[in-house]
Amino acid sequence: MWESLALLTPVRIPAPAKVNLFLAVTGRRTDAFHDLVSVAAPLLWGDTLEVEPAPEGFALRCDHPGVPTDASNLVIRAAAAFAEATGWKGGARFALGKRIPFGAGLGGASSDAVAALRGLNSIAGLPLDEAGLAAVASRVGSDCALFLGGVPVIMRGRGERVEPLSREAYARIRGMRVLIFKPGFGVATPWAYAQLAAGAPRTYVAAGAAEAAVAAWTEKKGAPAEALLFNSMERVVFPKFGALPVLLERLEARFGIKGRMSGSGSACFAFLREDGETAPVEAFIREAWGPSATVVETRIA
Repeated sequence: MWESLALLTPVRIPAPAKVNLFLAVTGRRTDAFHDLVSVAAPLLWGDTLEVEPAPEGFALRCDHPGVPTDASNLVIRAAAAFAEATGWKGGARFALGKRIPFGAGLGGASSDAVAALRGLNSIAGLPLDEAGLAAVASRVGSDCALFLGGVPVIMRGRGERVEPLSREAYARIRGMRVLIFKPGFGVATPWAYAQLAAGAPRTYVAAGAAEAAVAAWTEKKGAPAEALLFNSMERVVFPKFGALPVLLERLEARFGIKGRMSGSGSACFAFLREDGETAPVEAFIREAWGPSATVVETRIA
């Protein structure tokens, strides 16, 4: 039945980047994952994934030569998980337009995986509802579920439990100008989490304190986005990658911009005033980090 419902034209799905406005890692779980409390917001900028029906099997091509296109890519893993969950016998060809750098803490691979699930669900005739998509997404990657709704969320557990922000809290940050900047190097997520575990318990944040901080911000009407910014992973990443805290300190001293690292890094972000000029800030970052730096202006979705 699903094959007869398949679309004949490719489906183009956006795969946005995200930033963690608040990220507190609260401890290590018995399954070797970590528990966290985070406020994550998708952006208007990111990758794109084109999904085209095929008679059988899954194949991926990408316009970035450094991206693996075999079974190690989360797009292919998501496709396999979709087929297993639904029993769908069809196939698909994926074309990934890669803009989100890897090793950045911007959620690129997870967002691509969710785009693959949405595209496959479309060409297969919508066998999964939103709850079904969320269940499959959570099996593919810990932070995949945050990309399903397209709105800022509070993440809990290992990232698979998501709750949309309240209407009032969302209104405070929706559409805000954001500058994303990443040096030429990345930070390996497994390494960063291993450092947290090695430094326990001082590297973790008490779960109650993390929940209280998020609640205080969400419940205080009119609280600025800057008042929420926090990332406990900076405790282990910054000592090794000193270029990150040094630049953030200089940006605040020079432009009054308070930046933060996203996820496990190495990408950082800062909010921009609506009337502020981007060019001097971008030039300052490129002068500090060199031509290999990625600098992108976007907005919170």
